[in-house]
Amino acid sequence: MQIVTWNVNSVRQRSEHLLRYLRDVNPDVLCLQELKCVDAAFPLIEVEGLGYNAAVHGQKGLNGVAILSKMPLEVTRGLDGDASDAHARYIEAVISDATGIIRVASLYLPNGNPPDSDKYRYKLAWMDRLIARARYLLGLEEPVVLAGDYNVIPEPRDCFDPKVWAGDALFLPQTRQKFQALVNLGYTDALRATSDAAGLYTFWDYQAGAWQKNKGIRIDHLLLSPRAADRLVGVSIDKQRRGEDKPSDHVPVRMELA
Repeated sequence: MQIVTWNVNSVRQRSEHLLRYLRDVNPDVLCLQELKCVDAAFPLIEVEGLGYNAAVHGQKGLNGVAILSKMPLEVTRGLDGDASDAHARYIEAVISDATGIIRVASLYLPNGNPPDSDKYRYKLAWMDRLIARARYLLGLEEPVVLAGDYNVIPEPRDCFDPKVWAGDALFLPQTRQKFQALVNLGYTDALRATSDAAGLYTFWDYQAGAWQKNKGIRIDHLLLSPRAADRLVGVSIDKQRRGEDKPSDHVPVRMELA
């Protein structure tokens, strides 16, 4: 089974990028973030025409997540813990495959900048809610994949220059500690289970020639429960997608499960 996560950064602006990726790579499951559209504006007909079921949790102009699957989906939208939170940042689905079921979540964690604002407090609170959900999911003893744009740089080797990011909400010690607390529940960072290399990035800013100079960061992650990690075969970053015409500033991260 091939599962991909990708912050598409506006599905309406990059619908052709999305459809081309589905045709070229043909993943079994594709988790999308930052749709920036309501459900009705998602290119559902085109996606279904390529053989996918689509579960969408959209929001006008910002946020928005989706899971596309060749297999049937049983869907839950939203993250527990704050009834007042109207942001479309979390969608979860139970997917049936030949080996049984696998539970996949597509998440778009808040950016949190500037750090001295309510935005950062919201980020940390959201991470606490995610940790609570992740702990609950482990108790189900199912293969679980928490895929998405975490807006977290876990380690210095995950960015081109740690000094540049030292005061950013993506790299602050408290942010990284929350991410590590999530991993410490028993989840595996899929990419780090397969490579210790530095310079493996998933995001390059549009400004200051970041792509051309390879000044990237790794903020898109696939975290696996023990039963999913036991099936991990490999992980790859589809870096070449960043060089397309009018691309997303993120690239897909793809993994294969046995």
